Amino acid sequence: MATLAMERLERSELSLTAKLEQFLLTRPETPFLAVDLDVVESKYRELLYHFPSTSIHYAVKANPAREIVSRLRRMGASFDVASRYEIEMCLALGIEPHRLSYGNTIKKSTDIAYAFSRGVLRYAFDSEAELRKLATDAPESAVMCHLQTTGPNAGWPLFKKSGCDLEMAADLLLLARKLGLNPIGVSFRVSSQQLDPTQWRRPLRETAGLFRAMAREGLMLDTVNMAGGLPVPYESDVPPVSQYASAIGEALDDAFGSSHPNVMFEPGRSLVAEAGVIQSEVVLVSQESRFDETRWVYLDVGTFGGLAETFGESIKYRLRSKRTGTPGPVVLAGPTCDRADILYEKSGYDLPLDLECGDRVEILNTGAYTSSYASVNFNGFPPLRTLCL
Repeated sequence: MATLAMERLERSELSLTAKLEQFLLTRPETPFLAVDLDVVESKYRELLYHFPSTSIHYAVKANPAREIVSRLRRMGASFDVASRYEIEMCLALGIEPHRLSYGNTIKKSTDIAYAFSRGVLRYAFDSEAELRKLATDAPESAVMCHLQTTGPNAGWPLFKKSGCDLEMAADLLLLARKLGLNPIGVSFRVSSQQLDPTQWRRPLRETAGLFRAMAREGLMLDTVNMAGGLPVPYESDVPPVSQYASAIGEALDDAFGSSHPNVMFEPGRSLVAEAGVIQSEVVLVSQESRFDETRWVYLDVGTFGGLAETFGESIKYRLRSKRTGTPGPVVLAGPTCDRADILYEKSGYDLPLDLECGDRVEILNTGAYTSSYASVNFNGFPPLRTLCL
């Protein structure tokens, strides 16, 4: 385990852009998330290259920094929004409502009505109650039924929270037509940080079967929203985007033959994670016993400061320290009084033995699902700042 931990530390030396390295030398007050917008642009262009026939909707929830959304707007991206507040921000930044897809399947009636009044015409649902709200508050809108999938081999599983089974999806799509809505297709997600490029095959086959069943009922569906799922390198490297593009293309051919439906993608993590680095200060280095070599290293950012994906030690970030001493085992924790504010206790992290209070530690590839997870004033700590470069 120690070898793996040191590998995380050593490989991270080459993980930052020159722009980020220069910015860190200015030593702003910690903690903060610094994001290189040029990396976001590069990742978006990479997706366009490998998925040329796919409509790319950035998942705003991954990182809602206005600078990120504005950069992607200028590049022609569309956006997956999860709340009225994200819609308001996108519209305020000049994004046309037809470029927004309201993908959250759990929406207040008042929020649906607001979105519809502002011109948003594409919505997701996975239940009859949600469908009836849409029929009342967003009449004649384009709607997509969200299918439940398992998404094994993902670093951040998302199944069970949303989605319905195929039988219910069929009934709901027919009901949507009866209610005067415009059912255009289905959506599904293979969870987040999906490490297996073949995981799109099964849900695409199921989707194709559902399309055929609906066609027999006179309902012609034409859109598949594959959500996100593309991974980024945290504790280890991941397959390249080209491998995912190839596997997904083969899965589409297998499911639909030569006549592919309209395909949507909603990347979040894969667009912004590698663009960001969190710099944190070591608040305390301590030991629980004179006989225990494991040190507790407390940082000024933790579970409630934006590192929520360390729950269950699921996402294992790479760390970097300028200290060069012999490495030794550590438990990493955040600055609050809560027992849940322990980042890594069992994952075998090592940090230099000469690490001291006041030193700075960088947490790499943290541009996604950090600032948007940060709590507001838990234990009095402010939310994690985002500084876009």
